[in-house]
Amino acid sequence: MMNEVTTLANGWLQVKIPLPFSLKWINSYVIPEQEGYTIIDPGLRTVEAIELWDKVLQQYNIQWNSIARIVLTHQHPDHYGLAGYMQMKSGCSVYISKRSHQYALRLWGEESDYPAALRELYLEHGMPAHVMDSIADNLASFIEKVSPHPKVSYIEAGESIMLGGVSWVLIDAPGHAFGGLCFYQIEWGWMICGDQVLPRITPNVSVVPGEERDPLAAFLQSLEELKSYEVKLALPGHRDPFTDFQGRIIELQAHHARRLKGMVEQLSEQPRNAFDLCESLFGGRLRDNPHNLRFAMSETLAHLFHLEEQGLVHSKRIDDLLIFSTE
Repeated sequence: MMNEVTTLANGWLQVKIPLPFSLKWINSYVIPEQEGYTIIDPGLRTVEAIELWDKVLQQYNIQWNSIARIVLTHQHPDHYGLAGYMQMKSGCSVYISKRSHQYALRLWGEESDYPAALRELYLEHGMPAHVMDSIADNLASFIEKVSPHPKVSYIEAGESIMLGGVSWVLIDAPGHAFGGLCFYQIEWGWMICGDQVLPRITPNVSVVPGEERDPLAAFLQSLEELKSYEVKLALPGHRDPFTDFQGRIIELQAHHARRLKGMVEQLSEQPRNAFDLCESLFGGRLRDNPHNLRFAMSETLAHLFHLEEQGLVHSKRIDDLLIFSTE
């Protein structure tokens, strides 16, 4: 068998779809149905990903027209990108939450306002213009990787969906991606958790212009809610399926508590803007990696805005820049 494919219980397949950045791969799950197959999160549209899918389908004797549905946990391009291409090849239905779909169209639609909004946000928080230019170029490179956009049907938190012959509850999973969904099967104790809970990786929590100001609060609340589910096997978007779901949530909560505490300590020593703090936290080498720098900058802002909402730090405008301090 190929190293990219693992057979799970109930005939499910975990397929590791390659990614052209540091995450290395995304998990797509192939689910046998009474008629055809469901695919969870098909991956980013790249030549390498399409070649792997062709190889997997041939290996397992799955025809394109046997793909009945694609179900998306959320809208980020590494999950969403191939949905339209696969729909074009198979004629399948594509299911996603309405808010996730609106996000995808806003970021990569023909009249996207997102690059301009992100530029305004980053520049007022201290990012040099030439560094922002590299991020804008990186953002633009994703348009072809999510094209064509699929025609979709909406699914929402609180509903249920049949996957693999059994019923799954859809759970709201905001913070990493507003509109994101987790899927829980109570009898099996399985949780399809997308990027909301990941083993050995901390899910990115980013400020997105035009969305909630405090995504970290939503993410931490979501983690607390997810901790109440009895999970025997978690199927994440990245890395391998794992069993200690509650333990991993506790680790993620502790990580953010440490990050928040450390940021307060740094700002108590010296007021600074968000970009300076970002480089202090993540390292100046990220200037050479605009993809990762965007995640780092938006995550820094998410923590700062959370601290500001709690009254632990304050910002004021000095010479067109917003400066954070504990005073």
